[in-house]
Amino acid sequence: MTLAAVEDWTRTLGAIISLASLSYAAVAMLKSLRRPAGREDRGARIILRAPVLLTATVLFLWVGYMLWRPLQVQMQPWLRVMLLPLAILLFFGGLALYLWGLRSLREMFGPSTSFAVRLHAGHRLITSGPYAYIRHPMYLAVIITAIGSVLLYRTWATLAFTIAMFGLPIRARREENVLAEEFGPEWEAYATRVPMWLPRFGPDPNRGA
Repeated sequence: MTLAAVEDWTRTLGAIISLASLSYAAVAMLKSLRRPAGREDRGARIILRAPVLLTATVLFLWVGYMLWRPLQVQMQPWLRVMLLPLAILLFFGGLALYLWGLRSLREMFGPSTSFAVRLHAGHRLITSGPYAYIRHPMYLAVIITAIGSVLLYRTWATLAFTIAMFGLPIRARREENVLAEEFGPEWEAYATRVPMWLPRFGPDPNRGA
């Protein structure tokens, strides 16, 4: 099998899994909007509504379609061979982390943006699954997947997506402000124990002996 054939097969598989993951997340988002709202910040009642979020999703897909043009980058075969395993690791590994985080949140999953955050009524702080290691595994997963997508597909759409995803720390900080207001000492203990983006390796200095 030629290198081009392996790349094409990997891209096709990646597209199938990406669309399936996006569909799964969209269904979970719509289900979450039916739950009674709890604590929310300003703008949530306007922005975090099904018509607005669906319109934003359709617009996102349309922009991606319009920008799905190859980057004018010529790579030697040896460089493509070296980058393909890294692209596979980042792209599919990121998707797996995203689905793990989504599965761990279950009914606590809900949409948010850089402009609005809403918690559910009776919201629980999830600290299991990947949330036992980092506070924002799904956002980290999106960033990792985005970088992998640039290496794998090499299109203007994936490049624009990757650049846009580096704004996720702003959204993460907004969410943390709402979570801190909602859970108080429980959140402070969790945030002290668990890092925001990268897991700690070795003994945790915040745990007892």
